[in-house]
Formats: sequence, structure tokens, C-alpha cells
Amino acid sequence: MKSANDLIHSVGRGVQSAGRSAQSLFKRRIPPGSSPGTLVVHPDAPKPRIFVLDFDSNNLNEREIQDVSELSSFRDSNTVTWIDVQGLGDVELIGRLGEIFGLHRLALEDAVHTGQRAKVESYDDHLFIIARMILLREHLETEQVSFFLGPNWVLTFQEKPGDVFEPVRQRIRGGRGKIRTGGTDYLTYALLDAIVDHYFPVLEAYGDQLAGLEERVVSSPDYGVLMQIYALKRDLLSLRRAIWPAREAFNSLVRDESELIQKETVTFLRDCYDHAVQVIDLVENYRELSTGLMDAYLSGVSNRMNEVMKVLTVIATIFIPLTFVAGIYGMNFNPERSPWNMPELNAYFGYPLAILGMLGIGIGLVVFFRKKQWF
Repeated sequence: MKSANDLIHSVGRGVQSAGRSAQSLFKRRIPPGSSPGTLVVHPDAPKPRIFVLDFDSNNLNEREIQDVSELSSFRDSNTVTWIDVQGLGDVELIGRLGEIFGLHRLALEDAVHTGQRAKVESYDDHLFIIARMILLREHLETEQVSFFLGPNWVLTFQEKPGDVFEPVRQRIRGGRGKIRTGGTDYLTYALLDAIVDHYFPVLEAYGDQLAGLEERVVSSPDYGVLMQIYALKRDLLSLRRAIWPAREAFNSLVRDESELIQKETVTFLRDCYDHAVQVIDLVENYRELSTGLMDAYLSGVSNRMNEVMKVLTVIATIFIPLTFVAGIYGMNFNPERSPWNMPELNAYFGYPLAILGMLGIGIGLVVFFRKKQWF
């Protein structure tokens, strides 16, 4: 798991790449009119790698599977088996997995057609759960993780290698806590809890980012700040889309009885539901803060513009009477033709008096504006 500083730097890089953080959660690649259960994967999806952790309270067998047929022995074993499929780039392999473990074809379709909302579906001998995992790499990414919970096995399908499950693997390897004796339902809870818990350091990084943006909005608002606020709002929207349906999914696991979930595990799932609610509250608070930052930025820019306009208006107002005086004495009517034709042009101190008069007008206006607190 990344440290808080690494997450903050990742957020900083992410908000600088406008548009890349917003990922579509509802992109379908199935041709219209296809039969139910059709499996179509993205052409750029990585080839699957299958990792198995088979364990009980005393023994642990961890290895990478090269041949799918090797998994048949785990279906009816007396141990708990976690089969982790990382990558969805092989339709035949995934279909073969579905045949071995008797996975419902519609559930398998949702597993490979990423972009689903978090949900829970119950089938004859297994539960199908979808959750969304968030990762901070170059920018914020949300990734679908599909769970198939059986009597003594758990299958997880990830879009690509790299996840937040390493602490769970370490607990299994070390035999710490209840993970080695809790059964498949507790293992599923532990994986779901790891997904939800990973939201908190990410949100902490976004909180620090909001604090930094708040200081910049107050001290030196510029266009770069505006773009970072927009990118941050997009990321928070992606987080909201990822976690909001998960709350209902966890509530369904807690509320609906299933033979595959023991009563003891329901208590732990309830805690997972509470964490999801906390994440939603944080996301909503941060969205409100980002909206407030946007308003503060616009207000700050408007105030700065008003200050600039006020200064320019004061300067223009000072020079208006000076321009008036200079314009009058620039008309150059011949005083020899008439005593009314600008006799000041023949005054001995006419020029210095005109300059002093304009200077006095300017100083008087400055003093007047300062008394009115306009300047």
C-alpha cells in the first residue's frame, strides 16, 4: 500500500491531467441483440494470470496455475481456496473457469463486462458480488473486482494485475487472526473490507489536496488552480459512483440470509457497511468543499478584477480634468484678434500656473478619494 505522501503526490499528478481521471463506468461492448451470457472482453485487456491460495488452519498451498484443468481438484476440497484471476483477456479461459465451478453464465458475463455497479446476486450454489476498487497510479483509477463465493472456494476476477489485497495475503501466509479458520465467507469479507479501507488513505490524500488548493485560492488564484479544482471534482464524482452502490450491496449481504454466510460473519459485514457509509460521508463533504473552493475562486477573481477596475477608474478620473485643462489651452485661439481669445496665452507665468493648477487638481482629487476610501 502506498504511503500518505505517495498518495498525495499521485493525487497532484492526477489533478494535473484534466479529463483522464474521469472513467466511464457504463461502457458496454456487447453487440446489441446478443444472446444472454455472451462473453466479450476488451481487446487490450491483459492475459489472465491465475493465483491460488489453498489453506486451512494448519496448511497453506500458494502457487500460480498454468493449466486451468488443475483447478478442478479445488472445487470439492475440504480446504478454503482463493482463486485470484488477474486479467480478463482470454474468453476461453474464463469460460472454462465458469464450467469448472458451475458459475452462472449471466454472472460471468457481468464479471468480464467491466463497468458494472456494485451489487450482490444470489444463485443456486454461489453468491456473485461486484465491488469497485480504487487505485492511485498516474491518476485515479476505479477497477471492477468480481467475487464468486462458493461453499469452499472464492473466485475473484480483476481487470489487471495490481490490487489492494496484499495485506489479506500476508494475513493468510502468517496465519494471523481468523482468516485461516473463518471459512470462505470470512475470506470474502476480508477482501471486501480491504477494498473499502483503501478508500480512506486515498480520501486523506484528497483532503490534503483540498487544503493546499484552499491556500492557493486565497493567496494566488490563477487558471491552474481552477483546472485542479475541476479535476478534483471529477475524481470525487468517480469515487462517489464507485462507493455509493457498494453501500446497498453490503446492506444486502447483511440483511439477506444466505447459507453461504454464517451469522458470525454478518457482524463483520455490518462493520464493512459502516465503513462504506463513512466513506460516502467523506466524499460528500469533500465534494461540498470543492464546490466551495470553486465559489471562492470565482469570488476571488471577481474581487481582484474589481480592485483593478477601481484603481484604473481612479486614475482615469484624476486625468479627466487634467485632460480638460490641457484641451482648452491646446485650442490656440489668437488673442490679438479679440480680448476674449484666451488672454492667458500672453501671461508671463501662464505655463507654470497651468501646470501648477493641473497638479493641484490631481492632488485634490487624490485627497478626496482617500477620504472616501476609494483609493
